[in-house]
Amino acid sequence: MMDRDRLRALLARERAAFAARNPRSAAEFARASNLFGRVPMTWMNKTAAGFPLYLAEARGARVTDVDGHEYTDFSLGDTAAMAGHSPAPVVAAVKERFETLGGACAMLPTADAAWVGAELTRRFGVTRWSFALTATDANRWAIRLLRAVTGRPKILVNSYCYHGSVDESLIVTGPDGARSREGNVGAPVDVTVTSRVAEFNDLAGLERELAHRDVAAVLMEPALTNIGIVLPEPGYLAGVRELTRRYGTYLINDETHTFSAGPGGATGLWNLEPDVVTIGKAIGGGIPAAAYGLSEQVARDIEAIPGLDLIDMGGVGGTLAGNALSIAATRATLEHVLTNAAHAEMSEKSDMWSSGVQRVIDEHDLPWSVTRLGARAEYRFAKPAPTSGTEAASKNDADLEDFLHVHLANRGILLTPFHNMALMSPATTRDQIAEHTRVFEQAVAELTARTGPS
Repeated sequence: MMDRDRLRALLARERAAFAARNPRSAAEFARASNLFGRVPMTWMNKTAAGFPLYLAEARGARVTDVDGHEYTDFSLGDTAAMAGHSPAPVVAAVKERFETLGGACAMLPTADAAWVGAELTRRFGVTRWSFALTATDANRWAIRLLRAVTGRPKILVNSYCYHGSVDESLIVTGPDGARSREGNVGAPVDVTVTSRVAEFNDLAGLERELAHRDVAAVLMEPALTNIGIVLPEPGYLAGVRELTRRYGTYLINDETHTFSAGPGGATGLWNLEPDVVTIGKAIGGGIPAAAYGLSEQVARDIEAIPGLDLIDMGGVGGTLAGNALSIAATRATLEHVLTNAAHAEMSEKSDMWSSGVQRVIDEHDLPWSVTRLGARAEYRFAKPAPTSGTEAASKNDADLEDFLHVHLANRGILLTPFHNMALMSPATTRDQIAEHTRVFEQAVAELTARTGPS
């Protein structure tokens, strides 16, 4: 059992060191009184150290803060920078579109969009694509389309899934039935009115919910990613597809994070057959971009609905969706950066990262585990690894997570702030991975030492 007093002492020591080494970041945070929460977005207050680091510059898999400290970045914008920070092909495409050609917001299509649609079809299988700026919007618009075509009111999600800020997704299972997820801010309506929920890897629970025959679509990640990585058990995803077809429910695969699995995400890697695919973040190479793709049959069914307004007030989209700049960035990312070869190399690096962490865990006989999904890997404070979102949520340890995050940050390594996730980019080096293993081993050794903190 871990010595909690020792853990708290180590965490206090590391937070004090963080404050001492980052006075400029602290000063920037202190003066930002006109920002809600003192940060551009309130989630930036998710920091193990009490205040955020402020960005000076970023290139490849490295970032530099305003105090001049350089970090290996395994967070990579929580997938938004999976291509690395400012990859050269994307910079060139954006510069040409914005500076040389102009017209980023001209409200006219470009030839790049058709190329991107064909490439996404090659990777994910579904054939009709439309664009957004965030995966949240892509999911919202897909939900609206599938409600329209089915006439059914409800959406089903997995407990502790992640689909951005989609209202329908903020529902979890509980001992007394479905309930709103903790921290659901200003819900417009009781989420149990709009949604149903089942545990990931629970086909019996899924069938019970689908049997009501009021679910327009199951919106799911092929592997849970934002409550820690939870992988599908053998046969689970095939069972989901069979049940959705049996009960007349569409299946949406949200590949925003599971794009780490390979060039076609988990859909391509595991030969899945969703009706809709949504994706965001990484495809723009650092420029806001997202997309949703429909199967040919779904697209035809939607187009056949009489009087459905897909152009004006009832249309799904926004003025900036599909703009020339984000589409140019998406084409450059898919064509030149996040290629088949790049994904293979990123997966190899992730395996190296996972192996190093697992060795340290084994040597110290910790009840932890490591889970990997292509270029993404994560260590969990549970062994064996959780198989559902609710189980994963129950294994959280805030002090332990904070200690590891701030310990790593003080030694030049950043993990995703929300959990212990590391993502590999094409620019991530094996030396950076080895350094993470070394620093992680140092942190674990301090946690498990018999004497007091040094």
